Amino acid sequence: MSIRTVFFISDGTGITAETFGNAILAQFEMKTRHIRLPFVDTADKAHQAVRQINHTAEVEGSKPIVFSTLVNMEVLQVIREGCKGMLLDMFGTFVNPLEEELGIKSHHRVGRFSDISKSQQYHDRIEAINYSLAHDDGQSNRNLDEADVILVGVSRSGKTPTSLYLAMQHGLKAANYPLIPEDFERKQLPPALLPHCKKIFGLSILPSRLSEIRTERRPNSVYASLDNCRMEVAEAETMMRRSCIRWLSTTTKSIEEIATTILQEIRPERLIY
Repeated sequence: MSIRTVFFISDGTGITAETFGNAILAQFEMKTRHIRLPFVDTADKAHQAVRQINHTAEVEGSKPIVFSTLVNMEVLQVIREGCKGMLLDMFGTFVNPLEEELGIKSHHRVGRFSDISKSQQYHDRIEAINYSLAHDDGQSNRNLDEADVILVGVSRSGKTPTSLYLAMQHGLKAANYPLIPEDFERKQLPPALLPHCKKIFGLSILPSRLSEIRTERRPNSVYASLDNCRMEVAEAETMMRRSCIRWLSTTTKSIEEIATTILQEIRPERLIY
């Protein structure tokens, strides 16, 4: 199967173009080569982008796919007139029809980060990231009453990446705690978590997959052995059922799917999108 080149071009960071473009491309069974062109905010930079896109078209013998979130009309016009790729202008497709329907003009703002220094949501997001890092892997019991969600599960079940995703993507303060043999012996959650059960969500994983992950970190160890992984997962799931904690298996789920399920179940009062 031939590889198709895909450009993501924006006068901002390009995050929107890439996120939207990848969501569309996921519908097709094809191999792609991604090229990011952020901060294309002048006509000169647009001409440089056109030359790069057109060179790719000539070398590969097929039109590159170009996802654009360009706001500056002068810059966009350069791309429209000179680009030999298949241009998918997301703002033109969605923003312009909305302007007509609503009868108002959009802000035509370059990306969601253009006025970031004035954004309270941005500062809340940074605070959430700092909180999640400070409360990663049970490092701290302080200020757990401030947590929007507390993740529990055995070591290497996906707690840290999920916590950071919730903080970075949604601005939620997410703490996470590993369930360890001492907890299994007591047959209850860590004492510091008991007052916060309504905020707790559990992550589990198939023992075979857990063993594979741990083996990459500590090969030939009891920690990574399949028997130990089976024991820990069984004990953790029993504890979560006993404590009436909602939980899911992360074995076949992406971070995005895990986070979405958690948000549906926990339903924090404040969310940032």
